[in-house]
Amino acid sequence: MLYAVLCYNDENAIATWSKEEDDACLARLAMVEDGMKAKGRLGPVARLMPTTAAKTLRKTSGEPLVIDGPFAETKEQFLGFFVADCETLDEAIAFAKDLAKANPGPGAYEIRPLSIFKPSAIAATAP
Repeated sequence: MLYAVLCYNDENAIATWSKEEDDACLARLAMVEDGMKAKGRLGPVARLMPTTAAKTLRKTSGEPLVIDGPFAETKEQFLGFFVADCETLDEAIAFAKDLAKANPGPGAYEIRPLSIFKPSAIAATAP
């Protein structure tokens, strides 16, 4: 079963990290990713730009409306995701726990089974 592991955290807190702190966190996360990659069980991984770079398209009865930023006002923002091929939900939860240990501070990881997955045609070199 493919699972999306969605990462939520306070982007304002993360924005205060120095380059060294951010690099150290990414290195710890890479170690967790490498474990799944070595098993051939890690799919796409993405880190999103800040919500200030986001746009939201609101469906209306007429023409869709595009507004700045995400619509939801929350203390935690959706920062990125991992796609993992896990035999069981428990395995997906264990992967999320390892990610949580590698990523300092508060936040949350949502583990959700995928119902549809279409691999991308975008080159691996794309940002």
